[in-house]
Amino acid sequence: MTFGANRAAEIPLSDEAFRLLAELIHNKAGLYFTQNTRFILERRLSARLRELELEDFEQYYYYLRYDPKREEEFSRVFDLITTNETYFFREERQLKALTEEILPPMMRGRPATRPLRIWSAGCSSGEEPYTIAMLLNERGWLGEGVEIFASDINQRVLAKARAGIYTESSFRTTQDYFRRKYFVPEGEGWRIGDSIRSAVDFGRFNLYEESRYLMLGSYDIILCRNVIIYFDQEA
Repeated sequence: MTFGANRAAEIPLSDEAFRLLAELIHNKAGLYFTQNTRFILERRLSARLRELELEDFEQYYYYLRYDPKREEEFSRVFDLITTNETYFFREERQLKALTEEILPPMMRGRPATRPLRIWSAGCSSGEEPYTIAMLLNERGWLGEGVEIFASDINQRVLAKARAGIYTESSFRTTQDYFRRKYFVPEGEGWRIGDSIRSAVDFGRFNLYEESRYLMLGSYDIILCRNVIIYFDQEA
């Protein structure tokens, strides 16, 4: 199917339907859509309207508000509208600060009975938390009572993260040393080694659901730069 045919198949998103949907999505997950990003909702959600046999986005809005299956549908919405651009060893300066300035005193001062807890919030397909695990292993810290939790609202990318198989686009800034040491070829991609994969616990989490934070407990380090860029100031 050509790009033009895709565009022709889209269902128009009216001004009022956009306002209602954008407000509903913001209230549910903190994601902020402006007129400049309106096309994302129109382009990516049109197929869902056809699958549900809905005539327009106004009907889809009421489906998300009142249908008994609305929570299941919201999961599909987040899978479709969230952007998941990431790769291993992204934000080199951030990683250098973490491993050379932040972690050393925390590891020295940590009580032996308490694990150091790191949370990758908005982890997408897992490259960030796996990068952290590799860097910790290089310092000899991975088996020293460190826990890494990684979360995302998108279930599709979480499945990819758990599988741990990546293509060349994920290695655009990865040194050959790390690929040789921590990955094995699999098909047309590379699978991360079991020792690193087992060091990261993945889970679905909506950062905008305040009541769920009580379940997480305390964390020493939270990496969230690559998710809060999609929030407005209020969120």
